[in-house]
Amino acid sequence: MLPSQPLLHAAVFALAVLQALASDTFIAAVYEHAVILPDATHEPVSPDDALALMNKNMDVLEGAIKEAAQQGAHIIVTPEDGIYGWRFTREGIYPYLEDIPDPAVNWVPCTDPTRFAPAPVQERLSCMARNNSIYVVANMGDKKPCNASDPSCPSDGRYQYNTDVVFDPEGKLVARYHKYNLFMSETQIFNYPKKPEAVTFETPFGKFGIFTCFDILFREPAVVLVSELQVDTVLFPTAWMNVLPFLTAVEFHSAWAMGMRVNFLAANTHHTNLSMTGSGIYAPDGARTYSYNMKTEDGRLLVAKLDSHPRLSPASPPAVSWSSYASSVQRFSPNDHDFEGPIFHDKFTFTELTKPEGNITVCQKDLCCHLNYKMAGKREDEVYVLGAFDGLHVVEGQYYLQICTLLKCQSTDRNTCGQPVETAQTKFEMFSLSGTFGTNYVFPEVLYSGVELAPGEFEVLNDGRLMSKTRPMKPVITVTLFGRWYEKDHLK
Repeated sequence: MLPSQPLLHAAVFALAVLQALASDTFIAAVYEHAVILPDATHEPVSPDDALALMNKNMDVLEGAIKEAAQQGAHIIVTPEDGIYGWRFTREGIYPYLEDIPDPAVNWVPCTDPTRFAPAPVQERLSCMARNNSIYVVANMGDKKPCNASDPSCPSDGRYQYNTDVVFDPEGKLVARYHKYNLFMSETQIFNYPKKPEAVTFETPFGKFGIFTCFDILFREPAVVLVSELQVDTVLFPTAWMNVLPFLTAVEFHSAWAMGMRVNFLAANTHHTNLSMTGSGIYAPDGARTYSYNMKTEDGRLLVAKLDSHPRLSPASPPAVSWSSYASSVQRFSPNDHDFEGPIFHDKFTFTELTKPEGNITVCQKDLCCHLNYKMAGKREDEVYVLGAFDGLHVVEGQYYLQICTLLKCQSTDRNTCGQPVETAQTKFEMFSLSGTFGTNYVFPEVLYSGVELAPGEFEVLNDGRLMSKTRPMKPVITVTLFGRWYEKDHLK
C-alpha cells in the first residue's frame, strides 16, 4: 500500500528536521564534583538515609546541569561515584543501588516513575535532563537479582554493578554501561559483567561511546568502541587518583584522545587528599578546556565546543606509523652510562641528558627511544633523563607497556629519577622523541611545570615523532610516548 500524501509529507518533514538538527559542532560540559561522602559505618544505612545522601549530591549536580544548559551545552558528564562517594563494603553499598533496566525498554523515568521498581535516582536524573533539554551522563549502582540456576550468581543472590547511565534531552534512558575493568578493592563491592559491554548511542552530533575510569587502560571496551565501532566522542566518568609522571588525569586523558583521534569528555571527582582532580574536554588536536586544582575543595564546571565528527575535521591529526622514523635511524650513541630506576614499580632504563643539546638513544629489550633536543640553558640544579620501558606492568592491574620518556628527576640525585615532580625550571628550545614501538596504540603526553598541558605547542608527525611545534613556553616536567601493547597483556 502506498503511503498517503500527508504521511509522505510528514516523513519528508521529519527527515528535514533531523538533518537540520544534525550539527557539525556541539557544546560539551563536564563537572568535577567534590562528592559529599557518607559517614563511615559498619552497618548498612537505611534506604531513606542512602537516598538523603544521594539527593545532597544530586542537588549539587543539578545546579551544574542547569548552569551548563544555560551556557548552551548539549551534553554534560558527571563523575564516577559522584552520587554516593566511596568507603563501602559490598553490603554497605546495597541501599544505594537501583535496578536499572535495559534502555531498549524505551523509558522516561521522569514521566513514568512507577513503571518498574522504585527508582528515585533515575527519576531525578531523567527530570534533570528533561527539564534542561540536555543529555545527562551519570554514574550510579545497578543491582540484578540472580539464583542458584546461574552458576556465577554471588552468594548474596545478586549482581552489583558500577554503572554509567545516559538520559537524553527528553529524559529517556538511552545508555547503560556496566564497568568491566574494576580497580583493585572495587572487586569486593561490585561484579563485572560476564562479557565487556560496548555501549554506544547516536545523537544529532555524532556517535557516542561510554566507559569508566580504569577501563581506559585496556582494550575492551575502550579501544573496541573507537577502532571497531567508530565512535566520535567518548564519555568518561572517573574517580581518578593522579600518579605522576605519566598518569595524571589531564595528561593521560588528553593523550588518549589524541592517540585514538576522538573527542573525550572526562569528569573527575574532586578530593585532593586522594590526589583526585583533573577534568577536561579534549579533542584529537588537544585540550579545548581542562582543570587541575590541588589547592581548594571546590567543584568546577567546564564547557567547550567540539567538532561532531573529529576524524573528518581538517584539524584532525593524520594516522601515525609509530615506529617509522625510529626504525630508520641509527642509535645516536652507545651509552656507557645507562642506569636503571623504578617508575610506578616498573624498572626503566635511563640515560642522562648531560649536555645542553644533542641526540641520544636509550634501549630496553625491543624498544629503542631516540631524542633530539635543545635546552634554552642547562641548569646545574636540575637533571633530565631519557628513559625506556618495555615490559608487563603488574601492580594494580596487568598490562603491557612500551614507554619512551624525557623527564625531570626529582633532584640531582639520579636515584630520584621517575619519582613524582610537579615543578621545573628548565625550558627547551625544541624536542623530538620517537621509539621503535611494536604497537600502534601510543599516547603522546607533554606536561609543563605546575601540571599544565601544552595544547597547540606540539604535534605528532605521521612517522611517529612527537615534536615541539613552537619553542615550548614553559619548563618541561615530561615529554612521553606511552604505548600499550594489548596483545601481550596475558604474558607471565
